Formats: sequence, C-alpha cells, structure tokens
Amino acid sequence: MPAAVDFDPTKHLAFKDAPEVLTMGDIGFAENIGVSPIAVTQPFQLFSPEAIEIMRSEIAKPVVTKNHTFSSNIAASQLRGYARDYAPFTYAAWNHAQTIAIISKLAGIDLIPWGDYEIAHINLSVKTEEQAKAELNAIRQDKRVHSDKGMTMGSSEDDKPIVGWHQDSYPFVCVLMMSDCTGMIGGETALRTANGEVIRVRGPTEGYAIILQGRYIAHQALRALGKTERITAVTSFRPRTPFVKDDSELRTVRPVSDLNELYYDFSEYRLEMMEQRIRRERDVMRARRQKGQKFDTRCHKLFLEESSAFMQHTEKELVPEDHVRKGTIETVDIPDVVVGK
Repeated sequence: MPAAVDFDPTKHLAFKDAPEVLTMGDIGFAENIGVSPIAVTQPFQLFSPEAIEIMRSEIAKPVVTKNHTFSSNIAASQLRGYARDYAPFTYAAWNHAQTIAIISKLAGIDLIPWGDYEIAHINLSVKTEEQAKAELNAIRQDKRVHSDKGMTMGSSEDDKPIVGWHQDSYPFVCVLMMSDCTGMIGGETALRTANGEVIRVRGPTEGYAIILQGRYIAHQALRALGKTERITAVTSFRPRTPFVKDDSELRTVRPVSDLNELYYDFSEYRLEMMEQRIRRERDVMRARRQKGQKFDTRCHKLFLEESSAFMQHTEKELVPEDHVRKGTIETVDIPDVVVGK
C-alpha cells in the first residue's frame, strides 16, 4: 500500500483565475432569494492532477464501496459519508482554510463545509468501451446534439440525466469533476431560471469545479456521452455566520444517508447556531439595561418567534428512521424542454 500523502495547498490547490459568474438576478430571481447574489460559476480549476489522483484512490477503497454506496430514483450510484473515516486527504482538502477561502470568494459569501457527512459526495456513472463507442457513433448521426446550441431533453435515452431534476438540501455546492473529459459530449449542469427557461453551465473537466447555489435553483447533471465514466465529487457548504437565514433541509439526502451520522451533523450545527443567536440576544438585552434603556418587548418577542420557527424546522427534518423511504427522493416536476444558451 502506498504511503499516505498529506494535503498541501501549495501543491494540490491549482486555483488561478476567477471564473465568470451568473448572478441570481441574471437568471430572474429576486435579490432576497438565497443567501448570496451569486447563482453559479463557470468551471474553474480547483485541484491539481495529483490531488485528483489521490482522491480517486481513496474512493476506490473496498471499504468505501462496501459500506458507503447508495442509489436512488434520481441517481443510480453514489458514495456518501466516507471521507472523515476513510479519505483523510479528501477530508483535509475540502476543510482546508485556503480551499474554503476560494469557494467563499467565488460564492460571494463566507462559507464553511455543511458537515462531515457531506464532504465529497460522489456521483458515479460508468459504462463499457463498447457502450461509449456506440454513443459516439450515434452522436455523429444525431442532429439533436450540438456542442454550441444545447441538447433537447426528455426525448430519447441519450438525453437522460445522470442526476434528475432537484433542488439541493443545502445553500451551496461545489461540484468537482474527477474524470478525464477529453472527447466527452454533454455532461453539463442544466439550470431552471425563474421564468421556467433552462440553461446549461458548461461541464467542468478533470480537476475543475463549479459552484452553485443549488438550494434555490432547480438543476440536473446532464448525461455525458462518449466516455466510459463520469465521476463528480459534490461538497455542500453553508454560511459561516449564524445570523443569516438557514433553511437547509434533509429532503434530498435523508433517503440516501446513514441517518445516525446525518442527524448528528444537522442537529449539532443547528444547536450551535441557536446558541450563538441566544448569546447575542442576551448581550443586546444586557447592554440596553446597562444604558438605562427600556426593555424592547417587540424586538425580543420577534426574536423568540424566529427562534421557535428555527427549532420547529429542525425538529421537522428529523424524521423517524422507520418513516424514511430509502432511495426515494422528491424530484422537481419540469416538463420536457430544450436546453438553451
């Protein structure tokens, strides 16, 4: 077994130039939708080839495949919740301060990883060489596929996405490509705008990533044609500050998770947020009293109402294990459309 390699940002981070972005306004959403003005970035290089190679070796461990494989109605094969215990390089890479700083800058808000369980969730699509060659032969005769115009969705087997239409459970995701995309056709991320149109974000190549405010935008990963694999790592993020809204939910991840681990992560950070909010409210009250100011009944009642709603939302997401339908994820109902732009 080769010696373990520690994550070194000077060697393994490859970020150089900030990519172009689409704002929430660019795709028709109001300013108060989401936690940042940024909707999605174009692909940018995040990790070096050596880093990707190490990450791939970690997800190839038999213990990861055996104990952390999930499937659902919107994704055939996924690896979840393995990083902390079985992928030390991957875990360190996503939690490193410099990685987080890059993602936060591009997202337009200071972020942190959502929790250990959502570090480098893997989506897998694998096919044989014969299947890939057959796809390329079909593409040469298929006028529906155009690298510059987009792809008609929902009209044939070739147009099926690798991950169906959905909105994420968490505010932001960073989607990292871990496959060689040379010669690949498709593989873009399709987004639904506020007015119902669908646009594509160009698929990243190996070591490149996109950042998406996926909690608020319906999206799907389009099928990649002509290659034997498409492997992406998706790491979820939330705002660092506890003083912005957090409407994270577990709807899209509960059916494909070890609920013991997921519920611990969710409950711990929600309690931490509540703790910090309560401390600030207490400090505000003390400061007013020391200044001889009248008790602010209206504002304190508003704080209590917001706190009650926050805790009720937390409780609602902790669905008893025997009520969870494993592998069944609620999708977003979008009619057949033509991908544009």
